[in-house]
Amino acid sequence: MSTEFNLPYIKVEIKYLISHFIAAIFIIAGIAYVPGYINAFILVSLLLDKQPKFKVKYPKAPITIVIACHNEESRIRETLSYVAKQDYAGNIKIIVVDNCSSDKTADMARQAGEDYHLDLDVIFEGNPGKFNALNKALNYVKTEYLITLDADTLLHREALRYLVSRMNSAPKEVCAVAGAVLVRNSRTNFVTKLQEWDYFIGISSIKRMQGLYQGTLVAQGAYSLYKTDELRAIGGWPNAIGEDIVITWDFLRKNLRVYFEPMSIAFTDVPENLKHLARQRSRWARGMIEALNMVKPWQHPIRYVRYLTGINLVMPYLDIVYTFCWMPGLVLALLGKFWIVGPMTLLVIPLAIMQNMVLLKYQKEIFQRLGLKIRENYLGYIAYILFYQMIMSPISVIGYIQELMGLDRVWK
Repeated sequence: MSTEFNLPYIKVEIKYLISHFIAAIFIIAGIAYVPGYINAFILVSLLLDKQPKFKVKYPKAPITIVIACHNEESRIRETLSYVAKQDYAGNIKIIVVDNCSSDKTADMARQAGEDYHLDLDVIFEGNPGKFNALNKALNYVKTEYLITLDADTLLHREALRYLVSRMNSAPKEVCAVAGAVLVRNSRTNFVTKLQEWDYFIGISSIKRMQGLYQGTLVAQGAYSLYKTDELRAIGGWPNAIGEDIVITWDFLRKNLRVYFEPMSIAFTDVPENLKHLARQRSRWARGMIEALNMVKPWQHPIRYVRYLTGINLVMPYLDIVYTFCWMPGLVLALLGKFWIVGPMTLLVIPLAIMQNMVLLKYQKEIFQRLGLKIRENYLGYIAYILFYQMIMSPISVIGYIQELMGLDRVWK
């Protein structure tokens, strides 16, 4: 009796098994292991987080607010009215930059400045692009601190005081403080209700976690405070679709720190339809790729920041797996085919819910201290937990593709 082995066939079978094993690990890690680890890391960080006390509660340092505008005639007056209501004790200088507007933005800003008795100047920038407008204003700033504010963003009356207090109470290495931006128009429709919870819980939890490690990765242009000299030292805002991301990473690369102040709240308008939401979030995804190209995670001198930016490095991988593996796997699971997604996948959900509940507790405490009330939006909350990532991941993948292909930038 003899036994014959077909060695070529065995080699093919081994290669087949190895390739399938690698693919399975790639998919499972992207669906469960890595997201589960990140959620657990954020949860533990939030539980450990304790905001340091303010050393200066009522700062008086003069500040300059820069508002870059393009066709904001209908919004600029209300934005300035909320600046006028601030309880900030120091002098507030306002520079409104009209960036190629075709409406009466400049006239409305001047009139509002007179009506609200504001120290306000209007300047013009003929080159389109928010970075051009901000850099033009930087030439006119004479104060130690500069605050950027979007023309559709309304400040809570204590917002500036808390923002400057955090800077004045921070170590000298801190060069920027990001404010907490929440959704103003959440009652418009279902799309805005979804985003309300993303800003209130998702984005806030990420920023609070990053702030714990003194490495907030985005001092967002919509509402943040910067040290003017440090802005000038790095040459101002870059020509980038995510100029606020790139400039923040430039600070971090210089061994400077960026904080987040959850008590300094502003409310902004968010996209009201999926088309505009897709444009915004794909732009954010492109901005992250820009930042990763310009400043590699391993180039950051701060250990914690290397780790945090390293998490950003795996986000494209997670979005790709979620879009092309998890979502088709969910459809198959609904048909009784548990080839990719099965009951065990649901174990990631409790971590995400615990993370949301911890942050929700913190946010309720902040709102109570500020005299604010959380709007009832239970349907939006449930939809956010169950479906929001199904919208965001494919949009992010589109943004990655756009950046890799070098497609034209769409700012609005």
